[in-house]
Amino acid sequence: MQEYDVIVLGTGIKECVLSGLMSLSGKKVLHIDKNSYHGGESASISPLEELYRRFKVPGPPKSIRRGKEWNVDLVPKFFLATGQLVKILVHTEVTRYLDFKVVEGSYVFKAGKVHKVPATEEDAQSSDLMGMFDKRRFKKMLHFVLNFDTRNPRTHQDVDPEKTTTRELFSRFDLGQDVIEVTGHAIALHSSERSVKMRVSDPRCFRCPGQMPPCGFLLCSYLDQPCLETINRIRRYCESLSRHNSSPYLYPLYGLGELPQGYARLSAEYGGTFLLNKPVDEIVMDNGKVKAVKSDGKVFHCKQLICDPSYVPNRVRKMGRVVRVICLLNHPVKNTHEASSCQIIIPQAELNRKSDVYICVVSYSHSLASDGMYIATVSTTVETNNPEKEVEPALELLEPIMQKFVSVTNVLVPNEDGRKSQIFVSRSYDATNHFDSECEDIKDMYRRITGAELCFGKPRNLSHNSDDD
Repeated sequence: MQEYDVIVLGTGIKECVLSGLMSLSGKKVLHIDKNSYHGGESASISPLEELYRRFKVPGPPKSIRRGKEWNVDLVPKFFLATGQLVKILVHTEVTRYLDFKVVEGSYVFKAGKVHKVPATEEDAQSSDLMGMFDKRRFKKMLHFVLNFDTRNPRTHQDVDPEKTTTRELFSRFDLGQDVIEVTGHAIALHSSERSVKMRVSDPRCFRCPGQMPPCGFLLCSYLDQPCLETINRIRRYCESLSRHNSSPYLYPLYGLGELPQGYARLSAEYGGTFLLNKPVDEIVMDNGKVKAVKSDGKVFHCKQLICDPSYVPNRVRKMGRVVRVICLLNHPVKNTHEASSCQIIIPQAELNRKSDVYICVVSYSHSLASDGMYIATVSTTVETNNPEKEVEPALELLEPIMQKFVSVTNVLVPNEDGRKSQIFVSRSYDATNHFDSECEDIKDMYRRITGAELCFGKPRNLSHNSDDD
């Protein structure tokens, strides 16, 4: 009989990170994936021919050669240089097996044009997003945020970070609506006007009558919540930008598929086992609690189970949908200063939507495509019965497009927190092209699995190409 402390089903990024954390804490871990490849929903597809087969599209054409040079991420997301996920990767030491490279630009779409995100006083001064007076106000707000210290009331300037709302903070500096949208969505990275997840029992939650959801959470407008969260988000973006100047974002060479492979090597160092291409026949329960996993005629006993939603369809529910369009290009995106990689955010108000639209651009510079070729992925939360039409404004920014690959996927969340069954299920990936919500899910799952908060020290520098600083 084979016994493990933890069995992990699926090799998505969140499952691999949690597997690494469990291994580091001394637990005996078995990792099983029903697929023949790492990554699950967030896999990197190579060669290019496999991407065409996956989406049942004829091709690729002869003009796109050397298919083995392509690594196409199905769910591309950027890393903030000083973000939580980078700290977790450094904490688990998986960065020994990864090489990161700086993303060349960060942009926002406003008033029919792509603009560089102004996150420094110098950028604000040269930005055509703001008039002269707006520039002065924005720089004052930026100076306040960067000097804000929760432990030093003298830096607060009569702002109570736990009571003053973000709307009131922006009003103090008399920021115009356009500046607020750029700050909130392209710098603080709030994904919509209702993008702060609050537990209903949280005393900060200003719940509207009659809106108690079964999950116990509400999405509240970040503008009407205490401003500390937004202050921290702006600081994080600016501090990440100061690390590398061109943008605050990093991306791994050869794609996100390198993370699961890195964690497989890390797990082996700590005595863990990775099994790919193994079916999961049954999750064995005993009095409502997980007991074992049956796979390929073998029984593996465990005390806890971690998995993605695809392994336990009866334990999750649909919370929405995400549309993603992977586009192959033979040119850089217009108005991005010929950037070989960049992020573009289209704030929801620009398109009269409830949520933002995201464009992630990577290319040969990250060893993800053949020379001179680009991969641009458009994503957003589905709000209508015609998902493709919702992303048309973003696709127009990418024209001409050589080939498109469209997917619409359900966003699945667990029905319960797992404490009783000891089955801990991750959430599906959202539409954003950064890892904020994934980090929150990892930390929340870790808290429920171990009963402790995930703590780690300051990150060391990642391995990356110093020529791109």
